[in-house]
Amino acid sequence: MKIELRLPQLPYERNALNPIITEETFDYHYGKHHSAYVNNLQNLVKDTSMADNKVEQIIVEAYHNGDSGLFNNAAQHWNHTFFWHSLSPDGGGHPNGKIRELIERDFSSFEKFKSQFSETAIRLFGCGWAWLAQNEQGSLEIIPMKEASTPLTDGKAPILTLDVWEHAYYIDYRNARPKFVEGFWDIINWDFANENLK
Repeated sequence: MKIELRLPQLPYERNALNPIITEETFDYHYGKHHSAYVNNLQNLVKDTSMADNKVEQIIVEAYHNGDSGLFNNAAQHWNHTFFWHSLSPDGGGHPNGKIRELIERDFSSFEKFKSQFSETAIRLFGCGWAWLAQNEQGSLEIIPMKEASTPLTDGKAPILTLDVWEHAYYIDYRNARPKFVEGFWDIINWDFANENLK
């Protein structure tokens, strides 16, 4: 998906995912946290050779150059934008189309995939992301990644993600991350997953 160097519009209203993710959480998570990453990133690349680069390019270059400040803000902007699209008020249920075929091929069944993904998200220590990604051979992988990390730096195609930074769920669930992960399956966007497959 194309991600620009500005705060994107959400693909739904802030109250569309109630009660799994409330409008108050969006006010903070999207309106303050995501917005801050974008503002920081804009200031970091202003008047530099990266000012006109795609966000993906900035992420990869910053990662390989060891520029953690630039990487963290660029990757968090990209990750959050991708996360908003991984959710849908019309989502949930079992996967359909190509993503269903690949899940059943690579994880034996949707139930095993769901269990493995949930455990990965719940057990990730501290802050980070649970990713479903596709490797260069076309196989699906569940990848726990710390802080701002993204499959882009490993040459893998992101398919879906779940944000398990505390600010993603603390307003609605306090410290009960498992309840937040459980709710994710009712709003997961399988259409978006299909769009991201290679």
